[in-house]
Amino acid sequence: MNMRMELTGQMRMEQRMKLAPRMIQSMEVLQLPMLALQEKIEAELNSNPVLERADEPAEPTSETAETPSESILEKELVVSEDGDRLEDFQRLDHFDEVFEEYFSNGDFSRSSSYDPSEPDRKLEAIQNTAAVGQSLQDALKEQWRLVEASDEVKAAGELIIESLDEKGYLTVRLEQLCQNDKQSFSIEHLEEALRLVQQLDPPGVGARDVRECLLIQMRQFPEDMSFEMEIVQKHWQELLENRLPQIAKKMNSSLEQVKRAIERMSKIDLSPGLQIGRNDNYPITADIVVEPDENGGFRAVLAETELPNLRVNRFYQQMAKNRCIDEKTRQFLQKNIRSAQWFMDAIAQRRQTLQKVAQAIVDYQRDFFEKGPLYLKPLPMSAIAEKVGVHVATISRAVSGKYIQCSQGIVPLRSFFSGGLEDENGQERSWDALKTKLQELVDQEDKTNPLSDDQLRQKLAEAGMGNIARRTVAKYRKILNIPTARFRRKY
Repeated sequence: MNMRMELTGQMRMEQRMKLAPRMIQSMEVLQLPMLALQEKIEAELNSNPVLERADEPAEPTSETAETPSESILEKELVVSEDGDRLEDFQRLDHFDEVFEEYFSNGDFSRSSSYDPSEPDRKLEAIQNTAAVGQSLQDALKEQWRLVEASDEVKAAGELIIESLDEKGYLTVRLEQLCQNDKQSFSIEHLEEALRLVQQLDPPGVGARDVRECLLIQMRQFPEDMSFEMEIVQKHWQELLENRLPQIAKKMNSSLEQVKRAIERMSKIDLSPGLQIGRNDNYPITADIVVEPDENGGFRAVLAETELPNLRVNRFYQQMAKNRCIDEKTRQFLQKNIRSAQWFMDAIAQRRQTLQKVAQAIVDYQRDFFEKGPLYLKPLPMSAIAEKVGVHVATISRAVSGKYIQCSQGIVPLRSFFSGGLEDENGQERSWDALKTKLQELVDQEDKTNPLSDDQLRQKLAEAGMGNIARRTVAKYRKILNIPTARFRRKY
């Protein structure tokens, strides 16, 4: 049996989409919110030597600008020891004359010069940055070192502290912590250590569930909370189901006394670990501000006052064109100049796209800005994409992480896009408007006789929100974290 191997060639035509680096950078910059864009600009200023801040728009660079001659830039400067220094000092004088205009005009990059009268932006940022907060584990370990216990209990306590979540709860079972054969402690040591950890500050740390967290804090409470502790210990399930009359009957007390006890318990912190642990709240900055215009409408204004003006350093531009400079240096400068220009173009394109998209949204949702959230209309991204003349993916990137400031507050730009329904009068209502009305009905209901989902459905229909199914009401009630009528009832 003979086998023959052959190599054959085949030509095939196909279409592939390849994104250029410049396009990728434009999409990344478009997607950045304001604070992230500021960080991106600072990073580019630090990494690209030809990019610099400009308080005023950069002046056009003359193509015929004089550049240092080859003899000055390339000739090695050596001050001879034979006493004949006249030529060398003349070269230094000539160097001064060539660069005097550049330095006097202030075009030299700030990164390579120091002016004591100018504020140091980096130093100011460091001084105004808050110190990193102490973690919950670090704070508890500092207290744990002062606890007197055996070595086995001390080791067990450290393991328990390391196993706590950010809220201060121990979410793993003690038997799991004791499974490692390398540990020198037993389950009894862990139980003793947990008892001691639960005595540390803040009160409530080391609890294994909400019930235990309440009991730990009530034991350490300066006032007598024996009545509240009895409710939690003996009638926990009835408390979860909001069956207050049954609790009062079983405890031979009045309903008012039970209600006062629940009110006192509601002031107990159920996330004690967050009192110490790091809790970074990142600020939200509006990217667009909506202002009334002179025609009675609204206009979208970009909030870019904090963004610096950028330009390419003129000296490096001239150096990149100078044939007297070695090829490797010129290639390095040309590459960074292209990168800086692409970055500035990406910022300009972001500004233009975001302005058009924001204005199109403001024009479409004019009733929202005039009358409030109940008048928010259903809006698909494809409608704005068609109006602006870009792809839907571009709209998605443009609104991602962006916020708009208006008379209704600071609102996510993406929230203006949603589906909806048509009411009896043919007017379109968005699902967000439905949720707003649903929350309004729950806030205004009689808490002694709260509305059921079917009653809420009828109220929404009476308010002109259309004929909505009961399961739809239940769905949006859960999204809004509104409990059922039984748990909203107040006695």
